Amino acid sequence: MKLTENFDAIITESNELGLYTKLIYQLNKDLALANIELSFREDVLPTSLKLILQEKIYQLIQEKFTDYLNLLYIIDVSEEKIKRLTSHDTLEISEQVTFLVLKREWQKVWFKNQYS
Repeated sequence: MKLTENFDAIITESNELGLYTKLIYQLNKDLALANIELSFREDVLPTSLKLILQEKIYQLIQEKFTDYLNLLYIIDVSEEKIKRLTSHDTLEISEQVTFLVLKREWQKVWFKNQYS
């Protein structure tokens, strides 16, 4: 697995390995487990995926913080990484959390692909 330090790297690597659809499937699965009413079609464009997910995370932070924390727990986003976020602007935080969520989901997909 390459070092995924930004959204574009995740998308590029998932497309190169033919795993973009599995990334969407994993994200949908975890959103459903967290009872978040959001689901992506398999053919969603990466930019739409990012924007829609970020909007949902922003909404959860603003209106349903407990659901937001539950989502992070289900996806298994590191608490340390969340604590390291430096911004006090909710929009910036939602963008950074969106990346952390997609990065963690990508790690799950990559490991499943490598070791199963």
